[in-house]
Order: sequence, then structure tokens, then C-alpha cells
Amino acid sequence: MPPPLAAGERRLLWDKPTRLLHWLIVGLVAFSWWSATHEHLPWHRLSGYTILGLLLFRVIWGFVGARSARFGSFLRGPVAAFDYVRGRGAALVGHSPLGGWSIVAMLVVLFVQVGLGLFSVDEDGLQAGPLSRFLSPDPDVAYDRGRAIAHLHHLNFRLLLALIALHLAAVAFYAVRGRNLLGPMITGRAALPAGAAEVRPVPAWRALASALLAAALAVFVARGLRF
Repeated sequence: MPPPLAAGERRLLWDKPTRLLHWLIVGLVAFSWWSATHEHLPWHRLSGYTILGLLLFRVIWGFVGARSARFGSFLRGPVAAFDYVRGRGAALVGHSPLGGWSIVAMLVVLFVQVGLGLFSVDEDGLQAGPLSRFLSPDPDVAYDRGRAIAHLHHLNFRLLLALIALHLAAVAFYAVRGRNLLGPMITGRAALPAGAAEVRPVPAWRALASALLAAALAVFVARGLRF
């Protein structure tokens, strides 16, 4: 692995929308687990809709957000990832080549988790996701398919837990090697290597417009693709 970053002036690395999004998803995933295990399904569904909105915002922000948040800034090909593992990578600013793909994997699994929930049906058939109406015009068939999807929803959550554990292990690994990944995600600032450009925050209107678009799409889905 490449050595940790040399100590330098602490400058902006993660903008406010990226940091806020990160911690909101952390809190809401925990709340979704709690609400499901305690059978508070209305709260569980509301939490899922909110996570969907946050994920949609993250996708939009990956194209119009600050430089460090854009997918083009941290997604690299297999050669870059292989060089990084062999210790040939340059000093890192933001996500490493492996870390970038782990972020994408987390987003994909979260999207799958929410997507499955949108089609799921509970055991009593009283609580159903807003898209379950598309499963079949036959109520019995729709119920059976909704229950099968609910089972996949539970299985995918285990995959999500595995990715979370891997993410926490990576944070701990870098902490042992002297690189604090947690602090910059709280304060936004990190010691960047000499010559590295500070991340410039984007205009607030862009974040607001992205949030409104993501919220509108999430509400549209939550209403069963009805206006």
C-alpha cells in the first residue's frame, strides 16, 4: 500500500453536502434496521424513501458537485487499482482507486436494497411497497412475488452489512497507519500533500437544485410512479 499522506496544511477536501449525505445515510440505515426489527413498518418505509432521495442526490452530485465528490475524480481503471495495491500509486487526495470502487459498490447495494423494498409485501399482505402494484394483476400472484422479493430484501441487507464491515475495517487500517479518514468526513478538512489543489465548494444553488430534483424523483417513486 502507498504510504500515508505527509503532514501538510489542512485544507478543504470534502464539501458540506458530501459530508451531510454520508452521515444521514449512516443514521438512516441504522434507523431502517431498527424500525424493521421492531416492526415499525410505516417508519421503515419513510426511512427507505428518504434514503432513496439521498442516493439520487449522490448520483446527481457525482456529476455536478465539488471536485472530490465527482465520480470522474476517483473512479480509476484496473491498472490504477493494481498499481495502488503494489504501492506504486501517487499520494492520495480523496478516495483511493480501491476506495472509489467500494463507494460505487456501496451505492449499488443501497439502491438494490431500496429497490427491493419498493416491491416487497409483508407477511400479512397489509403493508406493501408502492411499486408492488406492478408485480401482477392477480392478488395472489402479486403477494407471492412480493414475499419472494421481501426475502431478497433481507438477504441483500446481509451483503450491505458485509460492505459496511469492510468499510469500517479500511478506516481502522488507515488509522493504524497514521491516516485519519474519519476526521475529514466530519470537519471537511485534511492535510493535503504539497501541490495538491484545495477543493472549491460549489455554489449553494447547485446543491439546492440537486436536492430538489432528487426529492421530486423520490416522491414520484414513493407515490407508485404517480404524479
